[in-house]
Amino acid sequence: MTFISFAFMVFLPCAVLINFIVPIKYRYIWLLIASMIFYSTAGIGAMVVLVLSMLSVYATGIYLGKKKKAKLVFVLCLLFNLGILFVFKYFNFFMQILGIATEGAYGNIQLNNMIIPLGLSFYILKSVGYLIDVYRGDIVPEKNYLKFALFVSFFPQILAGPIERAGNMLEQFDNPKPIDFDRFRNGFLQVLWGYFLKLVVADRLAIFVKAVFDAEDGIRGTISFVAILFYTFEIYADFAGYSHISIGIARILGIDVMNNFECPYLARSIAEFWRRWHVSLSSWFRDYLYIPLGGNRKGTIRKFINILIVFTVSGLWHGADFTFLVWGLLHGVYQVIGSIVTPVRDKITKTFNIGRASFSHRVVKTAGTFILVAYAWVFFRADDIMQAVRIIRYSFVFTPWKYVDGSMYQFGLTRGNFLLGVFGILLMIIVDLVNSRGIVLREKILCQGLWLRWIIMIVGIVVTVVCGIWGPGYDVSDFIYKQF
Repeated sequence: MTFISFAFMVFLPCAVLINFIVPIKYRYIWLLIASMIFYSTAGIGAMVVLVLSMLSVYATGIYLGKKKKAKLVFVLCLLFNLGILFVFKYFNFFMQILGIATEGAYGNIQLNNMIIPLGLSFYILKSVGYLIDVYRGDIVPEKNYLKFALFVSFFPQILAGPIERAGNMLEQFDNPKPIDFDRFRNGFLQVLWGYFLKLVVADRLAIFVKAVFDAEDGIRGTISFVAILFYTFEIYADFAGYSHISIGIARILGIDVMNNFECPYLARSIAEFWRRWHVSLSSWFRDYLYIPLGGNRKGTIRKFINILIVFTVSGLWHGADFTFLVWGLLHGVYQVIGSIVTPVRDKITKTFNIGRASFSHRVVKTAGTFILVAYAWVFFRADDIMQAVRIIRYSFVFTPWKYVDGSMYQFGLTRGNFLLGVFGILLMIIVDLVNSRGIVLREKILCQGLWLRWIIMIVGIVVTVVCGIWGPGYDVSDFIYKQF
């Protein structure tokens, strides 16, 4: 069951309705039952892995709360859970690398037909973060197993985040918020925006992107460049769409979840991009990997090494493939180079009296950052490194006439659908520009008169249903980040 399945469209109203009826004191019990029902559709094997992980972390947390010096138990539980992740997600990749390194002498062992349990990468990080917080003494271990299990398995988050912290979630289970109509309306609007981003924008752009990326001999020129731009917005609309749906559903259920995106494509540097993109993951790596490695406290060289380590791990977390490894390393190298050339940039800015706060300077920095991010995404999307290199190389072939000669409409999208995809991108940019000024459109809409609010919601629903990519004969394109 996923957010874009018809089964979920039946499941969600039932879960919300019962959540309203259940006494607030016992709401967490119902939410756990709903989460188990939701996740059980992934199969009995996935459920067994989830329960084993939760039991191990819960028991270890209780033990750590009683025994202050229990490093061995902490490490063993950590290795057990990371071992689960390794076996299901990285074993075959590791053996592939071993085979290459030993020229085939080793690495022939492969776990065939291995299916990664849904949400494994996400709930393992949540569990590991909880375990580390308890070990450090930052939080007290949760004694109520049902509340702990709900923290790990909360159904709006378990498949693709946001990767919440125990300190935020468990406190809300202990002191639940009353669910009022304002929370419901706010959450509903955010869910609706998420479905618009996914069904109308992301899945429409995906058709064009797939046709270009999968072309046997590659597509030279402007079309490849447009495909790169479309994928840059496709993955944003797809993952931000999921996050909006997740956060909105949680709000309707009475739980506040952290924001996962802060207008990332308006960033003026790669470092700022990562403070805005997938915030829950970026902050997790900062707190549980970068800072423990020494952060920027042990000299410049060590700082650069730590950055490269973090982004290598981040790349591999996203997928067990060389393409993800290159993607992660690219972002690490971007940041290292950015730090190295900072004195040069500062000198140029001072010499030519360039105003850093000027509009033109901000536009240039934002555009430069966007292009670097867009070309890195090619490795994220490509089937292999050679395909990624070919698409990047072809994108520099100068064929501007393809914008107007109808060539753009030969890759799965009619002229109308192509323009609708472009309109969706422009709408996303406008919303981000508004949000960057601290204006939350949902709240502005909710402040309007009753008739205007209903018109906006009805139009939003109609546009999403009519213009969304779905229906009979459509092989639904699941959320990109669900596979991680």
